[in-house]
Amino acid sequence: MLHSLWILWALGAIISLSKGGSSDQASLSCDPMGVCDGHSRSLNSIPSGLTAAVKSLDLSNNEIVYVGNTDLQMCVNLKALILKSNEINRIDEDAFLPLGSLERLDLSYNYLSHLSSSWFRPLSSLQFLSLLGNVYKELGETSLFSHLTNLRVLRVGNVYTSKIEKKDFAGITFLEELEIDASNLQSYEPKSLKSIQNISHLILHMRQPILLPVTFVDLLNSLEYFELRDTDLHTFHFPELPVRETNPSIKKFTFRNVEITDESVNEVMTLFSYGSEFLELEFDDCTLNGIGNFDPSFMEKIKDPGKVETLIIRKLHIPQFYLFYDLSSIYALTGNVKKITIENSKVFLVPCSLSQHLKSLEYLDLSENLMVEEYLKNSACEGAWPSLQTLILRQNHLTSLEKTGETLLTLKNLTSLDISKNSFKSMPETCQWPEKMKYLNLSSTQIDSLTYCIPRTLDILDVSNNNLNLFSLILPQLKELYISRNKLKTLPDSTFLPMLLVMKISGNTINTFSKEQLESLQNLKTLEAGGNNFICSCEFLSLTQEQQALTQVLVDWPENYLCDSPSHVRGQRVQDTHLSVAECHRTALVSAVCCALLLFILLVVTLCYRFHGLWYMKMMWAWLQAKRKPKKAPNRDICYDAFVSYSERDSYWVENLMVQELENFDPPFKLCLHKRDFVPGKWIIDNIIDSIEKSHKTVFVLSENFVKSEWCKYELDFSHFRLFDENNDAAILILLEPIEKKAIPQRFCKLRKIMNTKTYLEWPNDEAQQQGFWLNLRTAIKS
Repeated sequence: MLHSLWILWALGAIISLSKGGSSDQASLSCDPMGVCDGHSRSLNSIPSGLTAAVKSLDLSNNEIVYVGNTDLQMCVNLKALILKSNEINRIDEDAFLPLGSLERLDLSYNYLSHLSSSWFRPLSSLQFLSLLGNVYKELGETSLFSHLTNLRVLRVGNVYTSKIEKKDFAGITFLEELEIDASNLQSYEPKSLKSIQNISHLILHMRQPILLPVTFVDLLNSLEYFELRDTDLHTFHFPELPVRETNPSIKKFTFRNVEITDESVNEVMTLFSYGSEFLELEFDDCTLNGIGNFDPSFMEKIKDPGKVETLIIRKLHIPQFYLFYDLSSIYALTGNVKKITIENSKVFLVPCSLSQHLKSLEYLDLSENLMVEEYLKNSACEGAWPSLQTLILRQNHLTSLEKTGETLLTLKNLTSLDISKNSFKSMPETCQWPEKMKYLNLSSTQIDSLTYCIPRTLDILDVSNNNLNLFSLILPQLKELYISRNKLKTLPDSTFLPMLLVMKISGNTINTFSKEQLESLQNLKTLEAGGNNFICSCEFLSLTQEQQALTQVLVDWPENYLCDSPSHVRGQRVQDTHLSVAECHRTALVSAVCCALLLFILLVVTLCYRFHGLWYMKMMWAWLQAKRKPKKAPNRDICYDAFVSYSERDSYWVENLMVQELENFDPPFKLCLHKRDFVPGKWIIDNIIDSIEKSHKTVFVLSENFVKSEWCKYELDFSHFRLFDENNDAAILILLEPIEKKAIPQRFCKLRKIMNTKTYLEWPNDEAQQQGFWLNLRTAIKS
């Protein structure tokens, strides 16, 4: 029993291990280029079975705790290894030994409490290294990065990092980007960053700015772009630095998520004064706890206040904005500013006096603010922004195109205007705009029609994402038209846009476009028309699939061109759709079928005429009528001795000879003649059938005239039906005159057959023989 349990346990363990191995492989998805994705798969170790084919390995957001010597030993061609956001707390000394080709290594946001230089020594090709967000307090006992001669991006530090020393960055001479999380930095050894001769971009997280001045001194001669994050500058004081010359290399300062006061603004301006070529200043998601009461004396500390050309402010929060000053104290700093961006900062007014001081301003972006026409008029007062060329008022509170245009008439040099995402809804018939306007953006403004409020001088017009169903403006200079996500059903008329080079009209309700439409847009170089409801007709498919030049113009071809109909190809790419010959040549097919049908009808008519088909159809109908009646009438219904079938042209012989001879005989014979005995008003066919059925015999008076008579033919056929259906001898043939069998028409096939199978009486011209004829006839009728 114990032996059996042991075997079962062993088998279960083997199966469990095999499942675990396959799970590791299933947790990764690799493409043919060797890029493997295993992020967010709840892995607790590096998957086994990795080979030299793996070029990129993403294992972020898992539960890996350990990297061993053998985990990556086969990944000799690995270029990128992403292990961020795991639970790694230990890495073997030689874990990265095979990774000589590795260019990117991300170990951020793990639980590494100790960093070893032996990890990085084999990584001679490494260009990117991130060690952010771990729990180490210092960057190793010796220099970690001295062997990384190709390193260009380095990110280090965490909330536990308390000191920075000279050895930490020893051996590094150039970095494109250096990010240091020194949120709780307690000590900084002077010249720790000075060893790095050139830093393009430094990102410094520093909660308290106590050590900022001494850090900044080491960067004066090496830094181009300084970014300060997550800092509280309420009590910031920038002392006089022990340097006499300014640094010409610093070009840009950025403050991201920084709190500042009126007083600390003065200190920050002192910081700027050490950048003699300082050109750009950016505040992103910052808070100003003040009312703009800046000390004018700080201006004296700035050696050259007119160097700044670009000012960017995004999401600036001013709790006491309702008490804010008019900023007149900083007017002197605005003389050379060429570009200002103030986004999402609740700006509702730019004072006229400030606008007039911005004499060099060429670009102004006031997006996502609270501007309305009344306050815009004050901002764009006479003499305001005299050099302004580009104005962006996207997503404000403008509602009138007419008032907006009139307000901006003071901007004589304005060429580009973006007033998208405002609620204009309607457009007046005419508007006034600055004379040099070349670009106008009216996208997402809820307009449903276009009028000649649009300036005719435009080179570029953007009316995307509106409710337009027609474009009929004549814009002779327009070169680019953006009209996507509207309700247009056709391409705009080319005669209205003779100079058009670029048109983006995707996301409308266009069903098709023709070769003529495209050829009329002679200058068109770029067309983006995907995302429409294309009817994949044969003409449209031929146009798009056979003209290679067209696909070079269609920038979003073929991914965004899908068929909407016919239903059986809906959702297919236009490029891959093929219709059957019947669908592509439906008109020709219908025409061919109609022609064939017409020819068939003509053939049938001809055959019917040639072979008396109409006559046979009539006969068939009469025969069907006859078949519905009883085959033989009872004896009590026999009313006549004989029904006489004859041609009207032989009536003299029948009525004056035959009738007189038989009906005046003793005993007399009772004959049925159509002239005398047919029921008036009754269908003639029914009369014929009834007369034959009520007669003991049927006498046919045959002659050339009989053969030519249709009704005689009916009477002959009905008698023939009776003859064969009832197996009797009811027919009596009288040959009034000789008839050649060849002269009998083909349709009298029954007559030919009867004459071949039955004897008949011939009317003699000799009077001596006529009595014998009558005797034989009377005998035949009585039989």
